[in-house]
Amino acid sequence: MNVTTTFYGNVVNDIAVAKAAGFGGIELQSPKLYRYLDAGFPAESLPPLLEGLTVTGLGAVLDAERQGEGREAFLAEVRRMCGVAVVVGAPIVQLCTGPVDWEVVKDFRAGRPAAGDARYRGTLGRSESEAIDVLAGNVREAADIAADHGLELYLEPLAWSNLNRHRQALEVIERAGRENVGITLDTWHYWTVGDTLEEVAATPKELIKTVHLSDGLDLDRATEVPDQSVHRDVVIGGGAIPLQQWVDAIKSTGYDGWWVSEMFSTKASEHDFLTVASTMRGLLEILVS
Repeated sequence: MNVTTTFYGNVVNDIAVAKAAGFGGIELQSPKLYRYLDAGFPAESLPPLLEGLTVTGLGAVLDAERQGEGREAFLAEVRRMCGVAVVVGAPIVQLCTGPVDWEVVKDFRAGRPAAGDARYRGTLGRSESEAIDVLAGNVREAADIAADHGLELYLEPLAWSNLNRHRQALEVIERAGRENVGITLDTWHYWTVGDTLEEVAATPKELIKTVHLSDGLDLDRATEVPDQSVHRDVVIGGGAIPLQQWVDAIKSTGYDGWWVSEMFSTKASEHDFLTVASTMRGLLEILVS
């Protein structure tokens, strides 16, 4: 269970709901995780709560291509996340491409970034190769930090960023040159940008570190900047993504790792946490089996 499944929960009740719903694992994520730690609760308080539940991964360190002072902040966050991962027994830490704010991307593509706009833009405006080099350099440094903690990394390309394709993620991993780096295969991000089932089926299974099963709406994917608050506002199984086809393509690689429910439905977020989590748990079991 990714903690978006119980969107407005906190770390403590997310863990309790994941157990009650029958999940075998939980993917803990910021900002909930940071909120818990910043409130003064030590990471060491989590293992007793997690007993009987595997922490499959920790996410996410966002805007992974940060440069300058931002790069040092990025690496500091990687160190923090890796330290927590060791405490809770998570084997892997997630990185995401940026900018995480899709409104910045919308403005950039429309040619209207305001003068003096200080919002983070990542590598928008750079060539694909240069953007991949920048990200690969940061991933390499982050991978070395993770390796020092005995951990791996999984990279998730966000659909609205300029590095948003499966082939680009594979190129980043190749240029980073570290064996402890793989990908998060997220059905919504992949389907939204037009990555294909054939590309997924050709992926070496050892590079797939986790699968996020998520649904989406078939809006104007060809020309619009994907807006997660709109394009992803649907219950898993109620959208346009042929999830069974995606599951089957992923399984054809030989992948046998974790399948994770990730959902951004405003209606589901207002339902009872346990009802939603139990429903998603059952749906995942049907799809994967």
